[in-house]
Amino acid sequence: MHETPSLVTIFSAYIRKDEAFYHELDKHLRLLQHQEIISAYNYRQIVADTNWATAFNEHINTASIILLLISPDFLASDYCSSIEMQRALARHIAGDAQVIPILLRPADLSGTPFTHL
Repeated sequence: MHETPSLVTIFSAYIRKDEAFYHELDKHLRLLQHQEIISAYNYRQIVADTNWATAFNEHINTASIILLLISPDFLASDYCSSIEMQRALARHIAGDAQVIPILLRPADLSGTPFTHL
């Protein structure tokens, strides 16, 4: 019997100001979604009548790959740097997920916890 491989789940963390960059990335991810290789999520897909924090935690806690779309605005955001980035890195350190930082715009990365990735 042939087993169907499970989908690789991807969560993209970015700040609203960088949404245009995410949409460009999403064009490339969609091909893999159509081929049923990945499932991709981001915070904008959480529907209004859902408990936002619960849905966010479910997605970031179950993703096998977490993309951090890095920009000066992402790094300056208390939420992105203290919640999203820290949760992603904790899962990476535990070996539960792969974190991939993607530099969208020039930013000072000195002192950031993901420079070794």
